[in-house]
Amino acid sequence: MKINKLVSYVSILGVFVALIFGYMLYRKAFTANTNFSEKSIYILVPTDATHAQVQDSLKKYVKDYESLQGLFSKLGESATVEPGRYLIENGYNNYRIIKSLRHNVPVKLTFNNQETLQKLLQRIASQVEPDVADLYQSFTEPAFLQEMGMTKDNVLAMCMPNTYEVYWNSTPLKIRNLLQKSYVRFWNDERKAKAQALNLSLVEVSSLAAIVQKETAKVDERPKVAGAYLNRLNKDMLLQADPTVVYAKKALSNDFEQVIKRVYLKDLVLDHPFNTYKYKGVPKGLIAMPDESSIDAVLNAEKHNYIYFCASVERMGYHEFASTIEEHAANRDKYTAWLTKNNIK
Repeated sequence: MKINKLVSYVSILGVFVALIFGYMLYRKAFTANTNFSEKSIYILVPTDATHAQVQDSLKKYVKDYESLQGLFSKLGESATVEPGRYLIENGYNNYRIIKSLRHNVPVKLTFNNQETLQKLLQRIASQVEPDVADLYQSFTEPAFLQEMGMTKDNVLAMCMPNTYEVYWNSTPLKIRNLLQKSYVRFWNDERKAKAQALNLSLVEVSSLAAIVQKETAKVDERPKVAGAYLNRLNKDMLLQADPTVVYAKKALSNDFEQVIKRVYLKDLVLDHPFNTYKYKGVPKGLIAMPDESSIDAVLNAEKHNYIYFCASVERMGYHEFASTIEEHAANRDKYTAWLTKNNIK
């Protein structure tokens, strides 16, 4: 009888201990354990991070790191966190935190309208783990440039403005390959045939498209502007594109942050290979990264007789086109007078 009572007491005690253990496990697993005010945060784990460094990162954002570490053990999970980017939302409990630390969240890599490869790589490096130096080494690798038929001056043509999905800890090679695939996919047989019909290489199309894009922000006007530039090329004229002068001025002063609102006669003689007032033909490199609409504007340029164009004072943002130098001079004088009147220097 006494033995039976003892067994009963032990059983009850066992159940009680199990309940306590279960409750403690529940608290460890399902009680909110975040310690930040933002709606959510990303924890970045570098490729060469030590276990101690990962611990330090986690401790910044959780109230009770020991309980989190304890749940790792209880679940038979390794406390090791692989390199990557992990989303933790405010109010997450330990179970949700552990689950999140097993899911590397991709980055939506975006960029557009960068004027140089260096500025583009700075933009990319601000969103992923690799730094500018490692990215530059990959994008300018001699064997790769030879494969693409490009140079350091025009590899920017391969970088199509878009939104790309990459992992934060992707290698420079993986990022480069992703952009390369997008470029190859864009240049389908139809577009290549159109470039060939214009007697332009793919890089030259991109170079001219960058000029067109800098010349006008109006997408609907770009085919018309492209047509005028192609007319100049067909007549063996200098392109005389003001955006190339602006680029030359920035490059020669090594200041791409400056805002240049007006091009003066003295600027037209700046000795830079991209200055189309001084050097004939399409520049061998790009003054910016053109978007798809600008490239297609060149490939599908309007056919007309216009050679010249000047910013319009009646239709802001658009241009006045002319077939003769006399018509162009009248348009130019009107625009110059407007600049002077409005004290634009």
